Amino acid sequence: MVQQFYSNGKLLLTGEYVVLNGAKALAVPTQLGQWLRVKPSDHSGLHWQSFDSDGNCWFETHVDWADWQTPPSSERSIRNTLLSILQKAQELNPAFLQNQEGLSVSTQLSFPKKWGLGTSSTLINNVAQWAQVDAYRLLFDSFGGSGYDIACAQHDSAIVYRLENEKPVVKPISFEPLCQANMYFVYLNQKQNSKEAISAYYKKQHRLANYADEISSITEAILLDTSFENWLEQLQKHEIILSNVLEMQSVQEAYFADFNGLVKSLGAWGGDFVLALSSSNPTDYFSNKGYHTILPYSQLIK
Repeated sequence: MVQQFYSNGKLLLTGEYVVLNGAKALAVPTQLGQWLRVKPSDHSGLHWQSFDSDGNCWFETHVDWADWQTPPSSERSIRNTLLSILQKAQELNPAFLQNQEGLSVSTQLSFPKKWGLGTSSTLINNVAQWAQVDAYRLLFDSFGGSGYDIACAQHDSAIVYRLENEKPVVKPISFEPLCQANMYFVYLNQKQNSKEAISAYYKKQHRLANYADEISSITEAILLDTSFENWLEQLQKHEIILSNVLEMQSVQEAYFADFNGLVKSLGAWGGDFVLALSSSNPTDYFSNKGYHTILPYSQLIK
């Protein structure tokens, strides 16, 4: 019998970085995500294949049960990362992967792997479903992070997410912003390492309680009034605050200073997707600058 599990991709609209310090963040699940399928195999051990959105196998490995308990080496590799996740899952549920029967496991992305919509978080949430363990615990014990991406993996609506005493607090919301026709997601083709971005943030953090309160207020303000004008005003404030916290130029200052509207960083600053808020379709503007993946809100967000 085939077992299959699915998790949504994610985008963080407000609260990037500062969500780690308790700020209220607005996050949305994407229409695209990742499947994990498990079926019995005649071969011993666990055979793993990962497929991209075009159906190409981008990673493949085999794990013998005899080597299963061997801790992965400290060398950074896809195989070692995968083994670490599976072993953490087994620590949380000792019955997981104990039957010693042959298994064939495959993952299938429905978004391009380089897009940064949650290749790791969707994997962790799928493994957690398979192992019947808490996905947040599995994330915190393996990759780290705030956990908002796990919440998006599990919810089919927008969420307000925060950490309270280091525990996730998730509030699903009905979210149909008036300005959604003005919202576009633009892929910058500059993949960011989330773990490294978080580490760099921690080195720069100061007066965080104040920033967390300010970002929470902005999140609340854009939910109360979802008009184009209010979002433009509030998200400009958001970018100024984060620019000061990170001691970095905003993405608009660095690349799109002449844009008529707002370009807002999402998640790890400097890469993956940005949010473009514009009174008119900005496709020609970004295409002329060499950015050709421009997705309207309705095309990407659940």
